[in-house]
Amino acid sequence: MSEARLDVLKTYKLYIDGQFPRSESGRSTPVTDAKGKVLAHVAKASRKDLRDAVEAARKAQPGWQNATAYLRGQIMYRMAEMMEGKRAEFVEALESVGAAKPAKAAGQAKSKAPRVRTLDADAEVTASIDRLVHYAGWADKYSQVLGCNNPVSGPFYNFTSTEPTGVVAVVAPDEAPLLALVSLIAPAVCAGNTLIAVSSGTNPIPAAVLGEVFATSDVPAGVVNILTGDRAELIPFIAGHRDIDAVHAANVSADHATTLRAGAAENVKRVTVRDGVVWTDNDQCQSPWWIESFVEMKTVWHPASV
Repeated sequence: MSEARLDVLKTYKLYIDGQFPRSESGRSTPVTDAKGKVLAHVAKASRKDLRDAVEAARKAQPGWQNATAYLRGQIMYRMAEMMEGKRAEFVEALESVGAAKPAKAAGQAKSKAPRVRTLDADAEVTASIDRLVHYAGWADKYSQVLGCNNPVSGPFYNFTSTEPTGVVAVVAPDEAPLLALVSLIAPAVCAGNTLIAVSSGTNPIPAAVLGEVFATSDVPAGVVNILTGDRAELIPFIAGHRDIDAVHAANVSADHATTLRAGAAENVKRVTVRDGVVWTDNDQCQSPWWIESFVEMKTVWHPASV
């Protein structure tokens, strides 16, 4: 008589500074399928994990900013190639967990939200890869679109050029957990920013797998850091952290948007909260103006020869 087979569940870790640490708090969260079966565990990031990710991003920022635009684009193309290699894993995560929610903690009210997917898993993976390729192509072109040679009176040249803002925090929504995350990461990274990304709360596994992609795709350690866990816990710390220069969030709750904007008022970070984003709309999500939110404009005067 054969014994019943027991599945060995995977525990996905955080992705910080090119490494895969557990949360310093030791916490993890079970993730279930639509029927309540536990499929995996993900690390539950703490305030200390966020601080570690910000330090890693700050350390990596000068090198990433000073890399040639061509190199940044090539590394982003490599990210897309590695995503293609993990297509089956992404599809499985989106299909089995995409309609799911983290298992209910003790004392937590049961959610009444429907457990449905609005985007085919394979289509979402394809769109995510295409979006990464799109912004890889912008890496050495956006500066020509956003910068300019300004007409001035007098014997001078006046040029406006772009520089990355610095360290960006990404707050992903629950819907389209892979496509939304990639869409928020790519514009900031292609411009030379480094970032900390907080995953979808209802399906954090695609974000954890994306960390594995970044670890094997030539992107320098610390350029992208991915945190899984409780978004409501981390957002106040993101808003108040003085070494985060900008925030890129979309389709978050009104309370979370208010918290992020209040933090900007206190420490002067740039906060971009996009509402009503349709992630499959290329005209909306693939605009160079999504890059513009994460660059600073530097104007240089130079004497013209007479």
